[in-house]
Amino acid sequence: MYRFLLTRQWLILALIALVLIPTMVELGFWQLHRHEHKVAQNALITRNLKAPPVPVSSLTSPGHTVPRADYWRTVTATGTYDTKHQVVVRRRTATDGSIGVHVLIPFDLRGGGTVMVNRGWVPAASDQHAFPAVPPVPAGEVTVTGRLKADETTGSSGIKDLADLPDRQVMLINSVQQAKLLSRPVLGGYIEQTAPEPEGDRPELIEAPDDSSIGPHMAYAVQWWLFAAGVPVGFVVLARREKRDRTAAAAEAAAPSETAEPEPAQA
Repeated sequence: MYRFLLTRQWLILALIALVLIPTMVELGFWQLHRHEHKVAQNALITRNLKAPPVPVSSLTSPGHTVPRADYWRTVTATGTYDTKHQVVVRRRTATDGSIGVHVLIPFDLRGGGTVMVNRGWVPAASDQHAFPAVPPVPAGEVTVTGRLKADETTGSSGIKDLADLPDRQVMLINSVQQAKLLSRPVLGGYIEQTAPEPEGDRPELIEAPDDSSIGPHMAYAVQWWLFAAGVPVGFVVLARREKRDRTAAAAEAAAPSETAEPEPAQA
């Protein structure tokens, strides 16, 4: 009855089904893992944003790699801005999606040491080789509050670190690079400034990371698993339909022909 399943066409179809099922199952688990990672990251963001502020030097030091457990921790730093060595980080977006730059400045700590501070976003200059207009920083000693972030690398950010950039422009926020430019030690990672808030709207402070959205990954996982379950069901439906069509064709071929004989002519 189902001998047609051994034909070349149906064997190829069965092989495709056998490949699709584990592939779709694996894609479902991939989306599930992405969902679990997102949930864990949201929990980490929430926990660290709610943690009480601590001095930045208690979480990092020169050459230190900020671990994921400390991402977004609220830190404080007291000292003075080093305006002579302020740089801008190219190709950064504002809250509304506008392309501009981030303002990165060394901050010399009271008692010694330097940490990089991301002041926020400003529009880029009309000439990409020119340094943009950047509002001044407060004079004298100040206390900066912000979120601790890890150094950016091409591998972690996907941003290509271009060479031969114009003066005082960089592609990545990286304490090791800045330590070489400053010729002095710099604490690992950097501070994403949240206070003091600038006068006016520039630089535009960077928004806190979203800790509420979990994305569509779980829905995608369920979809892939439903697709995987649908493959054998679809194969069975097709096979039964083929059997029915073949049976009907065979019955039609075996039925006697009903050709009417002509009536004899009458005088």
